[in-house]
Amino acid sequence: MKKPEDKKYLIERKDCLIVLIDFQERLMPVIYNKENVLKNAVRLTQFSKIVNIPVIITEQERLGETVPELKNELKDIKAINKIHFNCFESAVFTDTVKQHKRHTLIIAGVEAHICVAQTALWGISNYNVHVIEDAISSRTEANCKAAIERMRQAGIIISTTEMFIYEILKKAGTEEFKASLHLVK
Repeated sequence: MKKPEDKKYLIERKDCLIVLIDFQERLMPVIYNKENVLKNAVRLTQFSKIVNIPVIITEQERLGETVPELKNELKDIKAINKIHFNCFESAVFTDTVKQHKRHTLIIAGVEAHICVAQTALWGISNYNVHVIEDAISSRTEANCKAAIERMRQAGIIISTTEMFIYEILKKAGTEEFKASLHLVK
């Protein structure tokens, strides 16, 4: 069996960074499938604590604070305020990503066809980018589906929360596996 030359297809725990984009009070009420999207974002943050993966969170100006469900999980993390849709247009965001010295971005957020897509599409030239399909959405299902297809065509890897969790865990029977079971059952 031929192995891919580029290891971007499998996520390495020590090389990844979770990016949560704009899960905000004024935006989430109008998001398609918001309950599941938010539930999966919370699962990602809870899992990040178990396996010690850093998290970055952004907030688009004038859309309120991060929703309480995520904010409570991310008490020690200060949200990066931005005005651009592409998070990389924010110097604070770009500097924060660079400070973590990680080459794989695990992206979740809203809106899929705006901030998530622009960030992922820009990021693919410098990072391995994985977008968590069940932790992104838009105001309409059509915009979300179009964003996923466009990102996939650009070479961004589309994954799910559960795929990510099991890929990082790599095997059953460990203490981390046991601590994560409540997230996948």
